[in-house]
Amino acid sequence: MSNAKAISTEFPFESKYVEVEGSKLHYIEEGEGTPILFLHGNPTSSYLWRNVIPPVSKRARCIALDLIGMGKSDKPDIEYRFFDHVKYVEGAIEALGLENLILVVHDWGSALGFHYAHRNESNVRGIAFMEAILMSVPTWDAFPADARQIFQAFRTSDVGWDLIAKQNAFVEKVLPGSVHRDLTEAEMDAYRAPYPDEQSRKPLWRWPNEIPIEGEPADVAEAVGEYNAWLQETELPMILFHGAPGALIPPPVVGWVGENLKNVDTVDIGPAIHFLQEDNPRAIGNGIVGWLERI
Repeated sequence: MSNAKAISTEFPFESKYVEVEGSKLHYIEEGEGTPILFLHGNPTSSYLWRNVIPPVSKRARCIALDLIGMGKSDKPDIEYRFFDHVKYVEGAIEALGLENLILVVHDWGSALGFHYAHRNESNVRGIAFMEAILMSVPTWDAFPADARQIFQAFRTSDVGWDLIAKQNAFVEKVLPGSVHRDLTEAEMDAYRAPYPDEQSRKPLWRWPNEIPIEGEPADVAEAVGEYNAWLQETELPMILFHGAPGALIPPPVVGWVGENLKNVDTVDIGPAIHFLQEDNPRAIGNGIVGWLERI
């Protein structure tokens, strides 16, 4: 694939740390100007954004955070529930003094970003999102069919822990299976590095158990319901990057976004499943730059 040649495996960024709740959160920072906070999801890290940031950092101050327990951030002995992550992400925003910020969000990073934005709209200038958690899943029948069985297994207590914590299935199977191209061994090693053993994978195990499906977990379902309603009311500028076939945002959901969000651009990046940043990072980076000029 010609596009794959443009995708670097390198991560040429200086590691920085910010202390929140007594733990160190790792982040990288490039560029100056408007702060843009990049938030990843499961099972990735700031490494996911390595090829998206370079064009954007010519126009803005790009900060990519590693969520608590993920990437190079500390792994305190906590439950790693959604609201634990909320505390650390919002603590980092405060500690870094990020004002009038742009959010660039993916997967669980989108839920964290949307939850923050709907409660702190005056501090957010815009949101770029991709493969995002836009709404709760009403029934298992509405869950993507090809992923339903494995995610039901992930949410079965002993089976899920065995698959994710012992066998590292989220990194070894779900991640490469959700990228259109083949990830290189160097890329896989970068994603494996934060999770060398069973206990280090607890955050990866917790995330699938937090997806609001059939109203459970109730607190997460409530938060997602609240920000879903807000997304349909706010005038905040947004941009959706989507690929085909997609996973969380397949074509019907792209249609829903266009019909229900008031101030949203949509960009088709071509063939991609869930980790769009690994298939066409250039389209995302350049798309963000163009969008920034318009807002």
